[in-house]
Amino acid sequence: MPDVKTSNPTPLGAFSFASTTLLHSLYNIHVGNVTQPNVIVGMALFTGGLAQLLAGMWAFPFGDVFSATAFTLYGAFWLSFATILLPGTGILDAYQDHSGMLDNALGIYLMTWFVITLLLLIVTLRKNIAFIVLFCMVDITFLILAISKFATSEVGGKVGGIAGLLTAVIAYYVALAELLAVEKNPLFTLPLGHLV
Repeated sequence: MPDVKTSNPTPLGAFSFASTTLLHSLYNIHVGNVTQPNVIVGMALFTGGLAQLLAGMWAFPFGDVFSATAFTLYGAFWLSFATILLPGTGILDAYQDHSGMLDNALGIYLMTWFVITLLLLIVTLRKNIAFIVLFCMVDITFLILAISKFATSEVGGKVGGIAGLLTAVIAYYVALAELLAVEKNPLFTLPLGHLV
């Protein structure tokens, strides 16, 4: 079996999560006046979805059940989100004749992920400060985005986008800290704030 420290899949999962969250958050705040989410589909399928799913599967053999669970779940989140947006699935088309139902459906979808993240947040309380802050921000982002969908609020969506940008920055920090920690002679390291 490979050495756990040198085979840590956490950087891959965290970089994948951060990058897809960054792209989606930039879309939510309408950078460049982009309002159509089509460009997110590829990133959500392969970076946020497949890469995180693989990171989750690779974490299981090394006994890192938390990373395995979190990355697999968020990989599934991005894959399912991409499926909603993917032209040809008929998911978005099913709501065309039902005013407001799509926003409510997306609100319910995002609230479900808020609950999942809240449960994962409880586990991070024994990990490190960086993970606690990251999962708090992920949860806040899901909550704001869910509320903005229920309220059909474009401003709420932009606030959720800003929260998502902060989440992405924190996730990039965690990814870089984890990657530097497994390097043999890193130029520097970043603290995660270990609690135990």
